[in-house]
Amino acid sequence: MAAPAEQGHGWGSRGHWGGDKRAPTPTLRWGVPTCPPITAPHPFPMVSPAIALAFLPFLITLLIRYRHYLVLLYRAVLVGWLRDRLTGVPREQRAFQYLLAHAIPGDPRHVLQTLDQWSYYCEHLSCVGPVKGRIVERLVRERAPQRVLELGTYCGYGTVLLAQGLPLGARLYTVEPDPRHAAVAEKVIRLAGFDERTVELIVGPSEEVIPRLRARHGLAKADFVFMDHGKRCYLRDLQLLETHQLLAPGATVLADNVLFPGAPHFLQYAKTCGKYRCKVHRASLEYFRAIPDGIAELCYVGNC
Repeated sequence: MAAPAEQGHGWGSRGHWGGDKRAPTPTLRWGVPTCPPITAPHPFPMVSPAIALAFLPFLITLLIRYRHYLVLLYRAVLVGWLRDRLTGVPREQRAFQYLLAHAIPGDPRHVLQTLDQWSYYCEHLSCVGPVKGRIVERLVRERAPQRVLELGTYCGYGTVLLAQGLPLGARLYTVEPDPRHAAVAEKVIRLAGFDERTVELIVGPSEEVIPRLRARHGLAKADFVFMDHGKRCYLRDLQLLETHQLLAPGATVLADNVLFPGAPHFLQYAKTCGKYRCKVHRASLEYFRAIPDGIAELCYVGNC
């Protein structure tokens, strides 16, 4: 008769395999105890097909509702980024090459139309565009300002738009922080037929340029201001213009893209500070009619 197994011997003690009934029992292979293989947990838990199907209508609804924003992301970001890498030429420089091939020199309206064609059918440019551009053009002609300040030159679209509506003897100061964009804008502005006496391009961050506009560039007070640079800079730069007393009484301040991507702090300040009469001209995003946007129009009435 076989002897009973000795309790507490070797692998049978508690804390090892044999002493705890919940632990697996070792097997012998070639006289050496082995343990069964341990299966690692799957790093990504499986999702039930029923749960996945339940979310499908929700995902389809999101895609349908935001399809225009997805197209904007594709055209404005992905396509430009890919072509920048493939060609080694920045998007703004490619637009200027297209302009040289198709625009009529000295004709600002045709220059703008050519840039619109490029943005509609080739690559997206973040300019004010033709829809909101008509609002800007109308207000410039109504106000007939003598001293105009533009913050955010980019490729020169807004500069040409403003300059073509100026009365005789007026001067436009435009500020661009990026030297590469400024180099393209300079060529676009001159191609449209405006020289340094009408348009002065200033390269540098707006927060550094604004305090020295009077002393270095001779801008005592601006009658008309067009903001189309970083939306987070709108409020800061408006307050800088106030601090340095660069806004003439009754000056008009226009700010693009206040609804998309939006400038809520700027709008709140303009509506509540008591220094401005404010309204928003609702329109659509440049070159994307399905995406709502708007231009804020502020009339400076000074401190109350």
